[in-house]
Amino acid sequence: MTDFRSDRMESPEGRGMARRTWEAYTGAIGKVTTPALRPLVRLYAAGSIVDLIGFWAVWHLEGGFEGLQKMGMSRASIYRRVKLFRVAFGEHPDTFVMPGITLDLDAYRDGWAEWSKAKAKEKAAAKSQS
Repeated sequence: MTDFRSDRMESPEGRGMARRTWEAYTGAIGKVTTPALRPLVRLYAAGSIVDLIGFWAVWHLEGGFEGLQKMGMSRASIYRRVKLFRVAFGEHPDTFVMPGITLDLDAYRDGWAEWSKAKAKEKAAAKSQS
């Protein structure tokens, strides 16, 4: 298992890309706004909402229920998350349209394929050096 403690980021913000994008956006509209998910965060724990948004994305990127099962999620886990999603967002993840988020399935698959190839090359190079 990799220990990332020795490879620390500059700050808790990582490289600050999300923060810079958010600040540029709020600066462009000329006022400071609250996060769009604030009403949901007030009703539920923030971590749960973040998990459900990730669940929604993976649901669509991996092809729904069967795709999640192929990834290794149990039926019970999938059903539990679907229920939580419906309670929080009022709709099934399959039909819910996440405001402001567009998923590009081709870019997703191509990007992960490239990432996997690069990681395999890194692993092979590290193995040959030892």
